[in-house]
Amino acid sequence: MPKMKTNRAAAKRFKVTKSGKVKAKCSKMRHILSTKSTKVKRGLRKSKLVSKADLKQVRRLLPYA
Repeated sequence: MPKMKTNRAAAKRFKVTKSGKVKAKCSKMRHILSTKSTKVKRGLRKSKLVSKADLKQVRRLLPYA
């Protein structure tokens, strides 16, 4: 059986932790930042874990992660 291809766009956006959880960068941090408070922007800088509902789709894109 041939090797499966990793989706390269997904590989650049997601990282898998040692425990198998998937990390991603927070959204809503590109533009229209003047309306957001400093506290909100500070929280959006950190990465977040992908929700359980989306995990199956992300794992399909990253077969060897």
